Amino acid sequence: MKFLQKLFTRKPKVELVDIQKRFDLIGRVGQGSMSKVWRARDLQTGRNVALKVLDKVKTLRLESRFSGINKPTEGEIAFHLKHPHIVETYEYGVTTNQEQFLVMEFVEGVSLSFLIEMQNQLLKANRLRFMIELGKAIEYFHLAYWIHRDICPRNVLVSQEDSIKLIDFGLVVPNTPDFRRPGNRTGTANYMAPELIKRQKTDQRIDIFSYSLTCYEMLTKSLPWDAGETLDAVLQHINSPPKDIRLSVPKLDEQLAETIMRGLAMHPDDRWSTMGEMLTELRTAQKRLQSARQS
Repeated sequence: MKFLQKLFTRKPKVELVDIQKRFDLIGRVGQGSMSKVWRARDLQTGRNVALKVLDKVKTLRLESRFSGINKPTEGEIAFHLKHPHIVETYEYGVTTNQEQFLVMEFVEGVSLSFLIEMQNQLLKANRLRFMIELGKAIEYFHLAYWIHRDICPRNVLVSQEDSIKLIDFGLVVPNTPDFRRPGNRTGTANYMAPELIKRQKTDQRIDIFSYSLTCYEMLTKSLPWDAGETLDAVLQHINSPPKDIRLSVPKLDEQLAETIMRGLAMHPDDRWSTMGEMLTELRTAQKRLQSARQS
């Protein structure tokens, strides 16, 4: 909690950075709803990086939702995240155009959403390991008193070393009473927990719901409801229980199926209360399945 207290203290004056002079912008590698990302060469350090520049108008609009409670910026949050399965942020600041930017490690690889769509051998051979690595990243997040609020396959990379990297911290908030209060509905519509859709009080269990949906999709290539691009289309999350994963994968390990389905419980009190609890079940299933293959 001391780290959170430091973030809420008065900020020093920021030196503006001309990114056109500082970086050689090699090419665009991604664009989210609130940012643009380039593969770039940092002319100060000589290393290849991912340069993320946040949309000024959209960022101000998001930050206005937390007026009066001093939300830390994406850069302030990301810079302090140090975990093998979370993309590392080397530096953050503000451009001469008054845009926030982050300088991050460049991860060679593909998005988890691409692997889910392809259902190739890489995914099939590593699904449970990928789930556990992503779970570890989320557990680290929660133990540091953060809520990610946008866990979904497009915010997960799989590196060339076949290792998970969680990305995109634009919607992250501290796990404190001010930020858990009802009303703020942000995230990717199809992966929102029911209480988030209904603008109720939230906590880390919204991440557990979104994570469980991601695990479900890794195994089935589908969601437990009909997909929809608008909030109106996903209101069925409130009224319809999720389709049991065993209907799509009849031979799925029972412990694995039960673990994922509990994470998808409609009411947060019926879900895993912590990521650590869910990880314990996944690790147990992994050890048992590995032993069965070896015997």
